[in-house]
Formats: sequence, structure tokens, C-alpha cells
Amino acid sequence: MSMPYEATGRVGQKARTRQALVDATRRLLAEGQTPQVEEAAEAAGISRTTAYRYFPNQRVLLMAAHPEISPDTLLGPDAPATLPERLDAFVAAFCEYNFTWEHQLRAALRVSLGPDAERPTLRQGRAVAWVEDALAPLRVTHPAVDVHALAIAIRSAIGIETLIWLSDVAGYDEAQAARTVRQTARALLDAATGR
Repeated sequence: MSMPYEATGRVGQKARTRQALVDATRRLLAEGQTPQVEEAAEAAGISRTTAYRYFPNQRVLLMAAHPEISPDTLLGPDAPATLPERLDAFVAAFCEYNFTWEHQLRAALRVSLGPDAERPTLRQGRAVAWVEDALAPLRVTHPAVDVHALAIAIRSAIGIETLIWLSDVAGYDEAQAARTVRQTARALLDAATGR
């Protein structure tokens, strides 16, 4: 059984090289580019040959540049304790996250929709768990509500895919898009709780 390139030899140096390539890719994405491996290598000041040892193709590179944050919640310590205000606070934070990482999220979405995309390309992420955290009061106030199913429905209506459509097709600015997804999330909450 062979060892992965990054797991042998000078692993500390290799980790720094890999991170330099990821950082360069994120910078290029933030500039509106969708870089190939050789473009990321050039931006990082690393040889193409070396870059391909870490990332054999654009798909692997772009997925590595996909944002990874892993808090249990996007809500701060001063978040509202009751619904619907708690959900509103979450949707605002989630929109901010999506707008902050928009270029990387768009690139990951493009890669996942490509003709040779392997399923599943998109990471499963933490978004559904974040929505469930925002909906936590329902477990007490409405124990009959399937919080997980509601979280999936809300996530499907407020994610980067929806924000891209609202921006690119509907022509909304960030504030209009955020307002729309907040209203949609509220409508789903109201429907689930019989409001």
C-alpha cells in the first residue's frame, strides 16, 4: 500500500506548501477567477510540478479551497432565545457567511455541476445542523414538529444556490436577497408551526 505524498518526508513543509496553494486559490477566486492548478501554482510561487503533487486537477484544488468552518452554531452568545427572532438572526449570519465566501462557493457549485462531476462533489457541510440549532426552541414549544425535516427545507431555500439565483437571475442586491431568504425561512417556520 503506498503512502500519500503529503504523509511522507518533510510533512511540515508539505503542509505549508499545500496551504500556500489553497490560499492562492482563494485569492484568485475572490478576484473572480476560477483557477487551474498551474494558475494557483504561479500565484503561490510554487512550481507546476510540485502543485500537481498536491492537486492532480482543478476539481481537487477548488474543493480544497472551499471554506471549512466548523462551529456548532453561527449564532453568537447574545442570540435570541425564542423564535422567530432566533431564526432571523441565524439567516442573517448564514447570508453573511455565503456572501463572504461567495466566490469559493460558486466555484464548488460549478465543479459539482460539471459534465464529469463525480457524485457527491459538494461537501455535506454543517448548514443543516446550524439551522437545527436555530430551531432548537421548537423541540420544547412544538415537540410534534420534525425539526430535522424543517431544517432541510429551510436550508434548501436559503443557501448559496438560492442566493446565486436571486442575484444573477432576479437581479437582487445582497440586502434584497437576504430579506427574501429570511421571509422564506419565516414562511416555512410558520407553516410547520401552524401560525
